[in-house]
Amino acid sequence: MSTAVITGAGSGIGLATARALAEAGWHVMATARRPDSAKALQDLAGELSAVELRTLDVTDDESVDSCIRSVYADRGSIELLVNNAGAGHRGTLEQLSLEELSQSMELNFFGAARVTKAVLPAMREARAGRVITVTSLNGVVALPFSDAYNAAKFAVEGLMEGLATVMREFGVSVSLVEPGPVRTAFFANVGGHAGNIPASDPYRELIDRFNARISAMGAGGQSAESVADVICRIAADPSPALRYQSSDEARNIAAQKLADPDGRTVLSATGALLRP
Repeated sequence: MSTAVITGAGSGIGLATARALAEAGWHVMATARRPDSAKALQDLAGELSAVELRTLDVTDDESVDSCIRSVYADRGSIELLVNNAGAGHRGTLEQLSLEELSQSMELNFFGAARVTKAVLPAMREARAGRVITVTSLNGVVALPFSDAYNAAKFAVEGLMEGLATVMREFGVSVSLVEPGPVRTAFFANVGGHAGNIPASDPYRELIDRFNARISAMGAGGQSAESVADVICRIAADPSPALRYQSSDEARNIAAQKLADPDGRTVLSATGALLRP
């Protein structure tokens, strides 16, 4: 049975992917920063013997090395890595501290880079393996008041696109999944300036309007299970592509960006999120 490692499996897309891959015949190492407090993940491991739990903090070098070493020791190989761990952050540049920018990059960019770097040597030597990284449409079209998150997701897209060409020469596929709004706790748990904006903040009216719009979009988004189905299809594809959007809506938005070389159409579309 082939082995898959999933980061950020405690809830949402990661949890749904752990179930979907296990039901598709994978042995799943479902990781989370605190798996002992992720009840839904514990319940899944109790229900499906093909799901094992591991502690993994993608922002910590020692945690990543220890977890990946333990998986190789127990399973002998890793055929699939799903980089899913991440978190949103709200605010425009003037509102953000450099520490906030750094923290978003550490989790959303360096986290994926760390774990990928840990599995690549064995995949390269075996001349087989798959890396699937869940980014976001924020890595394709930058939304207002999401500057730190946009930056991290654009960086992940660039890292994986460059890596894909090289690793293909060693039989290792690298793919990106770009969801649009998804009905998970992502929007409720977003950090930064998501609420309680001081009246003195010059951006208050705009960000309150944006927060209301984006929350409504999340409530009407696709399910985590439908994103997990896309990941499963990529994992089973003998010749996976580089980039996948997880819904027709996401695909249309990505296509709009590609057909908009001067950026005017994209700015008009994202600006609508700030208008009354």
